[in-house]
Amino acid sequence: MALKSVLRLSVVAAAALVATAVLAEPSVVYDMGGKFDKSFNEAAYNGMEMWKKETGKKYLEFEISNESQREQALRRMAERGATPIIGIGFSQASAIEKLAKEFPKLQFAIVDSVVDLPNVQSVVFKEHEGSFLVGAMAAIASKTGKVGFVGGMDIPLIRKFQCGYEQGAKYINPKAEVFSNMTGTTGAAWADPARGGELAKSQFAKGVDVVFAAAGGTGMGVYQAAKDSGKLAIGVDSNQNHVQPGTMLTSMVKGVDVAVFNVAKSFKPGILVLGLKENGVGYSLDQYNAKLVTPEMKKKVDAAKAEIISGKIKVADYMADNACKY
Repeated sequence: MALKSVLRLSVVAAAALVATAVLAEPSVVYDMGGKFDKSFNEAAYNGMEMWKKETGKKYLEFEISNESQREQALRRMAERGATPIIGIGFSQASAIEKLAKEFPKLQFAIVDSVVDLPNVQSVVFKEHEGSFLVGAMAAIASKTGKVGFVGGMDIPLIRKFQCGYEQGAKYINPKAEVFSNMTGTTGAAWADPARGGELAKSQFAKGVDVVFAAAGGTGMGVYQAAKDSGKLAIGVDSNQNHVQPGTMLTSMVKGVDVAVFNVAKSFKPGILVLGLKENGVGYSLDQYNAKLVTPEMKKKVDAAKAEIISGKIKVADYMADNACKY
């Protein structure tokens, strides 16, 4: 009997070890638009790949193709015991809140929204600050005094980009005209490059010569339209300067990759807010846009950046300050 007990205990111990190994495996659920959207989702993917390279470990991932899959994917990760489970995008907030309550021993994280639970880490960004800088750059580069904005899904978060962009443009040129369009009101708005191109062309017809796209994969159509029309475009989330070299003025970058890497490496429940001061947002400068961004332009934008960090310039936040209401 003693031997059987020892064997039984060994089996239990082995099962526990396997369970622990599964629990140590992080996972990521990408939002609409696909893992390789060259924007927000892809930045998250790059962060997980950084973690994989540093640790030599594997992670689980899932790309949703429709709205109903969010909770299903997150639940599947939780049932497998993965932790932390990282949801990419504000749209996953309700599902993460529900599952974090159901699985209190697991760790969850969300990027671009806040879920206030003891086992959830929320990472949000001051997109309005980064958008202010590229708005300023757009106004400096514009020859017509007319700049454009193409958003993806019409939600407060994207209005936050738009609001910051307008403030930056008018900081440089108080008489600047800003033309804005949203692609749609559903998740499909993140993956409609044809519509993005149409909206950009309609703005160009009104005199716009620089357009900022905050639209996920839809932005690819905006950048192509700018290239075809001989206009300038501004990328978003990831450094997209390479997408259409020569007509990409810059990109408003968010440190989604670094944020996801840090969550996977060292989960810390609570809310993390990343702005210019924390290097969480900014603009990109590399070999692809070096000829477009003059030293004088960079000097003016960097001066604005320093004043935002010091508090001299207060960039209104659409989601918090009742600013730029449309």
